[in-house]
Parts: sequence; structure tokens; C-alpha cells
Amino acid sequence: MVVLRLKKQRYMAALLSSTTILLLLYLQNSLLIFTYGSFGFVSVLRSPCACSICVADRENSNWFSERYNPNVPILLTSTNSLLNANVSSWWEGLQYSPDSGNYTEVVNQLFPLFPDKEHYSDASPDRCRTCAVVGNSGNILGSHYGPLIDLHDFVLRINKGLTEGYEKDVGSKTTHRIVYPESAMDLDSSTHLMLLPFKVLDIQWLISAFTTKNITHTYMEVPSTIKANKDKVMIVHPEFIKYVYDNWAEGHARYPSTGFLTLIIALHICDEVNVFGFGATSDKIWNHYFEEILTSYENGMHDGKFENETINRLQQENKILIHKGWA
Repeated sequence: MVVLRLKKQRYMAALLSSTTILLLLYLQNSLLIFTYGSFGFVSVLRSPCACSICVADRENSNWFSERYNPNVPILLTSTNSLLNANVSSWWEGLQYSPDSGNYTEVVNQLFPLFPDKEHYSDASPDRCRTCAVVGNSGNILGSHYGPLIDLHDFVLRINKGLTEGYEKDVGSKTTHRIVYPESAMDLDSSTHLMLLPFKVLDIQWLISAFTTKNITHTYMEVPSTIKANKDKVMIVHPEFIKYVYDNWAEGHARYPSTGFLTLIIALHICDEVNVFGFGATSDKIWNHYFEEILTSYENGMHDGKFENETINRLQQENKILIHKGWA
């Protein structure tokens, strides 16, 4: 009996030791959330990504979780293109011309031309996708951030932010270029053109730029065509633009700025987000690093002050890391 008891104790000790080791291995990249029920059970949930801090983790910030909607469509596809009445009414209010075209008819022309598939639905506890969001502020000059920016999985650039001649500060890698017709530029074949459609005419221009090339003017002159890989074209969903306006810009001004929209896009497609080239210079000047003209902090269309406060709050909540620059 004594021998049997000893064997049983050794077996239980070995089982407990093995279980503990397996649990520790499992939790190496996991987040423990302890929930004690009436019987004292403990539940264990895995972290949403393999980064040390995951953007999509809504457990560590009430402020963030109140604003972040993981289910909002980021990109337009044929299966999600129907706009609900609320989104449609708001988005139509942004139109410069009420007769710019029928949205449904225009969207029907999109997906025979451009990819029609779900993107960025591959979030995983084993993934750590890093994003560099590179703005156009003059504060990035002299920073030597270029090599750091290029290390990221995705590098998102905004409008006409140049790389040639500025590589040491802004890097040379571009995976996504976020534009609208008035800010479009030629791209290499490896870069995703991500269109921000503020009006039906913007989508019409995109179609025209790859087909008839007959649209040369919106509210200003625009290029009739651009060099870009049509198999890497993406269109931001109007519902996503409204979501950013409602949840993140909190209804300030007319609609969010391109830079602000790009940053919120990054929160939805990456696990770790680093921000470069945002904000004023050390002399409180708002300008672009690649041109001498000054930019407007608040131009009536956007509330730059509120957007800047929200971006700083995202850093305070450990959702992004802002690299301030030197200039």
C-alpha cells in the first residue's frame, strides 16, 4: 500500500509539473485575464497579436474601446458596397456636384477592373504586423528616421509625400499610398494605391485614369492618368470615412484629414503603429518637408487641433508611438 501511494504521489507530481510547463509555454505570447466565477474558475484568453503591445487589444483602454470598431469595413468590395441610408446621406453631403454620377452604377464598373477581395482579415495571435505611418511634416527633416521607417512591414505614405532625395529622413519603402484625385501621383508597381473617395467623382476618376482617361478636372485640374499597378488598387469604404468622422474626429469640421484617416486605417490593419512626420516643427510651423509652402492647421474642412489632440491621446493610451523628429 505504501509503495502504491508513493507511485501515485510521484505520478500526480509529474502530471502537475508537465501541466505547469505546458501552460507556461502556451502563455508566452498570451494575455492572462482572470475572471473568478462562483466556483473560482480562471479563464485564459490569448492576446490578439504577437507584438508586446497590440493595437486591437481593447481590454487596456476604455477610451480606445469606446471608439474602435473592429467590424467596420475598411475597403470597398462588391459584397459590401451597398451603403446604408445614414452613411449614404452623410457621404452625399460631401459632394461638390450633385450630378457627379450614380453611386451604384459607378461601383458596378469598379470590380471588373480592380481586385474584388477581402483584405486585412488575417489578424492572428501569432502575427505582429508593423506599420509606419509617414506624414509630410517638416519636422522629419534631419531625423535620419529612414532606415527605421523601412524596417516596418507596411509603410503608409500620404498624398504627394516624396521619398527621392529624402531617403535618409523618410525612407525609400512605400507599400501603400493614400490619395484622392487632387493629390494623386505616379507609383511603382509594388505600391498599393489606396483611394480616399470623398465624392462619387473620385471613384469615376479612378476608373477613368485606368481606362478612358477623360476626366481631367474635379474642383481643380487633376491628372487624366497615373502610373500604378491596377492589381494593387484599393478603395477606402465611405462607411469607414464616416466611422472615423463620428468615432475619432467626433463630428468636428466637415470631414477628417487624409493624414488622420490614414492613421486610423493603420490601427485597423496593423498590430503595432509607429507615426512619423506628424505635427508642427519645433518652431511651431506647419509645413511640408518637400515643399516650402505652409500648410493650414485648421482650414475649415478639418479640425487640425482636435485631430492632433486625439493622436496624442492615442500615444498616451499606448496605441501608437509618435516619433517627433528634430526640425
